[in-house]
Amino acid sequence: MPSFSTVAEIVLVAAAAIVAARQGRSWVGWAIATALVGVLAILALVVTQRRRPRPDIALGPRRMAIVALGGVGICVLSLIVSSWTRTTVGQVANIEGHAMEPTLADGTAVIVNKLAYLNAPPARGDVAMLRYPLNPDKLFVKRIIAGEGDSLRIMDGRVLVNDVPRADREVAPDGRSHDDWGPQMVPEGYYFVMGDRRNNSSDSRHWGMVPKQYVLGRVSFRLLGPGWFTFVR
Repeated sequence: MPSFSTVAEIVLVAAAAIVAARQGRSWVGWAIATALVGVLAILALVVTQRRRPRPDIALGPRRMAIVALGGVGICVLSLIVSSWTRTTVGQVANIEGHAMEPTLADGTAVIVNKLAYLNAPPARGDVAMLRYPLNPDKLFVKRIIAGEGDSLRIMDGRVLVNDVPRADREVAPDGRSHDDWGPQMVPEGYYFVMGDRRNNSSDSRHWGMVPKQYVLGRVSFRLLGPGWFTFVR
């Protein structure tokens, strides 16, 4: 069943197409603009109408229906393309919770690169978006600590991968833990992940390792505002 936001966007696009057609403007162009930026395009159309008014063109019921259906078609295509882009190319996501602090604070907007692991496997140290193994509909952002074939052990919160201690530079002093885990080998096709705030993170220490197919992409950028971003390391 379509969500309320999807239905509202379809209605907005159809309305924008009809209004533009009545004014003799490019209804296809305004429909595409509305499908892409929503209410902002409607506001722009209203401003354009006031600054450069045109007499209304009478549209018969048939013409109005064709324009409205055309707008709906454009909107549906836009939604399909947008969904495909989020699934296969990349997406903007918001961090929820404090498990990745100080690297990513609660509420931080990030860009997830879905193409990062197309030709190369996730690397140790990557911050990645993944599906929660116990509920694949839920998404988490965690740091990849070890991959398939790695030996992992945690002693008093200190992480050793293949018997080599991690530097853990991303972990703040007040975010360290004192737990023990392993030693255990990471099986083929799995990854061991942890949050950067070790004493406040639900991760592979609690619910197990993450299947390779559940790693969706690399969290590459942190958005700081319009046009401003930094790399996530």
